[in-house]
Amino acid sequence: MPLITQLIAALVFTCLSFAAQGEKLRIVTEPWAPYVYEENGKSLGLDYETTAIVFKRLGIEVEWQFLPWKRCLSMLDTGQADGALDIFHSDERDATLLYPSEPLSEVQFVMFYANEHPHPFRSLEELRGLTIGTSPGYLYSQDFRDSTLFTREPAPSHEANFGKLVRGRIDLLITDRRVGQHLLDELNIRDKITENPTVISQQSQFLAVRRNAGMDLLVQRFGAELKRFKREPAYAELSARYGTDPANAASAASAASAARATAITAKTVEQQESGAQ
Repeated sequence: MPLITQLIAALVFTCLSFAAQGEKLRIVTEPWAPYVYEENGKSLGLDYETTAIVFKRLGIEVEWQFLPWKRCLSMLDTGQADGALDIFHSDERDATLLYPSEPLSEVQFVMFYANEHPHPFRSLEELRGLTIGTSPGYLYSQDFRDSTLFTREPAPSHEANFGKLVRGRIDLLITDRRVGQHLLDELNIRDKITENPTVISQQSQFLAVRRNAGMDLLVQRFGAELKRFKREPAYAELSARYGTDPANAASAASAASAARATAITAKTVEQQESGAQ
């Protein structure tokens, strides 16, 4: 049997096995607007809607769960979830997770500070003695994680982190640029918070699944279909709706390695023990 025929047969078998058992692919993710979030009981976001379209084309039904990221990672580790949306690639997870060749989106991690207590900076060395708000379950870059110059203080949610920043309980917080900008409007605090322009890290977000039987082929097909969809007008319209220019996103992806080389740290900030997503 030709190899291509074997691959197609294996994919069909994987899809049918889910349907035959009355099961859906269990995907977990943390609300991470504008990439993925819920509003009035409806799931939305650039990466969520893109993923939903790709899975529909592949004939795979999905059961979604929106949870704190640390809980998402725990469910992956224990087999309670089949995959995670908007997760960063890390060498540590290669043994248990499979990643498509095509990323869903690109993120840039920056810091925000309160206008009443400004802390502009260009290097981590300028943050001596400060307290930085972080998110539980996020595996930040080694330079940021291991630094003894400043204190890292987690909060249960991104909203809580911004609340602490406004109240002066932390000096800065770290999050993705678009996520932070979205929350400034969502929480109506744009006049109280400033984004520091220095990029701490740039990274790709993926849909990753556990290393189970048949999943390797599913990941290959997902990546191929995702790449195909990104070339369509429908994806351009979706990107525009969430304030993302596909051309700029492509440029960001191709320049990611160069950006990481010139950023404060060239190592992964994983959203998800984040980044992410």
